[in-house]
Amino acid sequence: MTPDKPPPDPDAPDESRTRGAAEGVPFGPAVVLPHAEYPEPHGLSRVSLRTLYRTVALVLALLLALAFALTGAALYENDKAREELVGQVSQATLEQFEVTSSLNAQDAAVRAFATDGGRESLAAFRAAVEREEAAASRMRRLLTGVSGGDEVVAPLDRTTADAAAWRTGFAEPIIERGPGSGLTEEQEEQGGRLYDAVRGDVQHLQQALTTLHGEKADALSSRGQAALWATCTALALVVAAVAAMALLIRRTVLKPVSAMTGGVRAVAQGDFAHPLDVTGPAELHELAAIIDAMRRRILDEWGTSVRAAGRLNEQTEELRRSNAELEQFAYVASHDLQEPLRKVASFCQMIERRYGDQLDDRGRQYIEFAVDGAKRMQALINDLLGFSRVGRMSRIEDAVDLNEIARQAVSNLDALIEETGATVDVGELPAVPGDRSQLTQLFQNLAGNAIKFRREGVPPRVSIAAEHRDGEWEFHCADNGIGVEPRYADRIFLIFQRLHQRDEYSGTGIGLALCKKIVEYHGGRIWLDTDERDGDDPGTTFRWTLPEGETDDRRPD
Repeated sequence: MTPDKPPPDPDAPDESRTRGAAEGVPFGPAVVLPHAEYPEPHGLSRVSLRTLYRTVALVLALLLALAFALTGAALYENDKAREELVGQVSQATLEQFEVTSSLNAQDAAVRAFATDGGRESLAAFRAAVEREEAAASRMRRLLTGVSGGDEVVAPLDRTTADAAAWRTGFAEPIIERGPGSGLTEEQEEQGGRLYDAVRGDVQHLQQALTTLHGEKADALSSRGQAALWATCTALALVVAAVAAMALLIRRTVLKPVSAMTGGVRAVAQGDFAHPLDVTGPAELHELAAIIDAMRRRILDEWGTSVRAAGRLNEQTEELRRSNAELEQFAYVASHDLQEPLRKVASFCQMIERRYGDQLDDRGRQYIEFAVDGAKRMQALINDLLGFSRVGRMSRIEDAVDLNEIARQAVSNLDALIEETGATVDVGELPAVPGDRSQLTQLFQNLAGNAIKFRREGVPPRVSIAAEHRDGEWEFHCADNGIGVEPRYADRIFLIFQRLHQRDEYSGTGIGLALCKKIVEYHGGRIWLDTDERDGDDPGTTFRWTLPEGETDDRRPD
């Protein structure tokens, strides 16, 4: 007698989803949640990170470009000023010294020519003139394009003009007179007057160069200061840009993410009522809203689960009470119901012994029917009692040697084996955790069925063995009997299901159902192997699995 099955609870968790979660597989098709109402963005939450960073990057890029452009311009002007000072004005000053020394060399050479008349003096004069003209030409070329260079070229032109006048009025007449002709007072006076004019021009030239050199030095210093300030400004802008970017990242990313992390951590630690109100850019605001919606969904699901767990506990308590009633019924069936059956069978047998000679054949047949029915009812009640005790009245051991179990089961079948001439071969079996009496019943039922359902005229042959597969033990019990059609592979494990008439093969139809219940109680499964069926030698092969034991010596490494 079993309690009526309660109607399904719409709020209870779905069995397939629960089983899927236990087996580590997805629950099933994805569930589309209803649209959640997200809070309206405000402040910085209205701006997306992409827009914000794009704008800031553009502004910083323009500022840095401007700073680098100013720095480049300042450095260019500084290089230009340095080139004018060092490469042009300073070089022109050196050429001015060359002009001055050439003029002095010309005066000394002419006077030496007039005194001693040596050819060397005349050659020195001609060389000094050439050096003067070359130096003056180089000065003009160096000062071309230099701002303020005209103020130097003008005294240079006067110097070269007065030098040419000195050579025309003083040097050339002396050379025409010939070597060693000496100098008259008039020539000495005229030469002195003309060379004094040249000296005055050279002084003006030196003053102009000194002034121009000072101006260019001041310009170079000014350009250097400008380049230094521009470089410092560019570096300051770079530092400011880095600091601004770091502050922006902290304000728009790190701080909101840190706040979100704290909220999520609080929820993960069990504070499901902790809200996730994070202010920040649009993306983080939306992410926080989505996570908060998920938190509310989890909170709702958790409440539903708590209510479902409460209902499940109530149903479990009801089932426990029902099982207690079933156990009481089994006790009544095993004692109170069997006693009247024993009396019926005993009194029928006493009637047959005492009044058998007064009964006809039909009367004795009726008595046999009554005795047989009572005995079959007793066997059925005993089988039902054993079936109901599986999983309730058990003594689980950590390691049960199945070799001993198999020997005990075969020993219990000695009478049947001797009667039928059967052969039972048992291979090496492992030790597994379980109930010793139930495992003995399992092996005895399977071996007994293998012998009972034999072919006429063929001695029964039964083989029991085991092998290790995928972390568990797989057993098989094979025989050479009449076999089972594959279409009955599931039906034979149902209680009270028989494939043959009672007059062909005895039994209550509970044996294989009991085997299935014992195997499943021990964490395994049992099935009919339909692949090894042969038309000439059909037979039957049952396979079942049991978990391996932690102390099993036969377990592979």
